[in-house]
Amino acid sequence: MLEAIAMLSGVFLVAFMFAPIGMGGGMLFVPLLHYLAGWPIDGTLLAVSLSLTWAVSVGSGLRHRREGHHHPEATASVLYGAVLGALIGVGIVNALEDGLDTAFKLLSIVMLIWALVRTWNGQRDSSSEESNDENTQQSIQHVSLRIGGGIGGALSSVLGIGAGVIYVPVLQQQAGLGPRMAVGSSLSIMMVVVPVAILALLTTDPRGLFGGLAEVPWWVVFLPVSAYAGATAGATFGLENISKENIMNIFMLMVAVVLVRYALDVASIMM
Repeated sequence: MLEAIAMLSGVFLVAFMFAPIGMGGGMLFVPLLHYLAGWPIDGTLLAVSLSLTWAVSVGSGLRHRREGHHHPEATASVLYGAVLGALIGVGIVNALEDGLDTAFKLLSIVMLIWALVRTWNGQRDSSSEESNDENTQQSIQHVSLRIGGGIGGALSSVLGIGAGVIYVPVLQQQAGLGPRMAVGSSLSIMMVVVPVAILALLTTDPRGLFGGLAEVPWWVVFLPVSAYAGATAGATFGLENISKENIMNIFMLMVAVVLVRYALDVASIMM
């Protein structure tokens, strides 16, 4: 009972924090399931993390779309690569098998460092050029968007994340979207790509469809509901109380926190 309460509370808080910044929270859902619930890092855990991420993307994404923070053309372009990338990522998960844990954490560190550098550079450039306006127009780089989407989709399956950490900076750099528009578009991408990754992971799991979830049936309803509630509350709070100038600062802070956590894990493995 205590574990269930801790899980529900943790999922709600993660969703609340990540919803306003265009991320699904998978980078914290996975550690939550792995360390608190004691689940091994495998395809089933990644699928559950993705289900929570999807609940966050829906809860926050629908609110952003209602507010007009969504760019259809850029979103569609990213989706071309992201869906294919998600399927490729599932193949990588199945190929790694027992080596998934260490590979997962090393890949996470690389991805997080990349996201921090790209976002920091984007913030610095936009500040110097005063281009943070949501209405700034820039020609959309479709090839780059699709490549970035492919990388994000693959990482979504391999790491059990929504890949907003990839989509947000890619949308800003390659489509010229402002912070809120990039966040809303990222969430829209996740709403489509994440279910593809979930279905592919579960249907290719060695234990069979949903086989690994038989021992924890309560996750099916309660954890996604908690994630959806946290995302809805977080998106509402973020849109009303967080300025667009601070969205990316919060984004970078959350990425840095997760980066430190995984770095400590890898250091302990190496020692």
